[in-house]
Amino acid sequence: MPELVFFSGTMDCGKSTLALQIEHNRSARGLKGLILTRDDRAGEGKLSSRLGLVTDAVEVADDLDLYAYVVDQLSQGGRVDYVIADEAQFLAPAQIDQLARVVDDLGLDVYAFGITTDFRSKLFPGSQRLVELADRVEVLQVEALCWCGARATHNARTVGGRMVVEGAQVVVGDVDGSDDEVGYEVLCRRHHSRRLTSAASRSGTLSPDVLPVASD
Repeated sequence: MPELVFFSGTMDCGKSTLALQIEHNRSARGLKGLILTRDDRAGEGKLSSRLGLVTDAVEVADDLDLYAYVVDQLSQGGRVDYVIADEAQFLAPAQIDQLARVVDDLGLDVYAFGITTDFRSKLFPGSQRLVELADRVEVLQVEALCWCGARATHNARTVGGRMVVEGAQVVVGDVDGSDDEVGYEVLCRRHHSRRLTSAASRSGTLSPDVLPVASD
């Protein structure tokens, strides 16, 4: 039976690499996939991995009806055996509904890849809808690590190496950004709650929630 599968995890855990691997495996067997993406770090209309792999994709605009797009491709004689949607956290909930309809009405597998929560530990609307609708939610087993060595569970936005907790939900950046621009870092829950990034730890900055020690 066709499925809507949501592969989720933090940044830097190999989501896009797995998306590219699934595309490679199926295309090698003669299948034709439709690749969708939104705001990839490599630029418009690209699906890229931090390992350096990249392929062309359809850039999803806010007003693109994904179900109608697939139907249009099929109606024009195109072939679509499955759909891959990377950066799915940036899709609108209505577009997730459209992907579910692709599965149910057209009988195609849809593989969605995305981050579950934003830099404030709040669910992205697209990811929330995927959790609600997906036939399966797969948490990727390639563990990203916090600077302390613990398993990273949270995504932090940084400016100049300092964690920020205010701003627009979507700001494109990367974990390899320079210190003077918007970047991202994966942290364990403990250091995310304390806003303690790797740069802050090197400078010896204490978290604002550290308990004071009373002197005798």
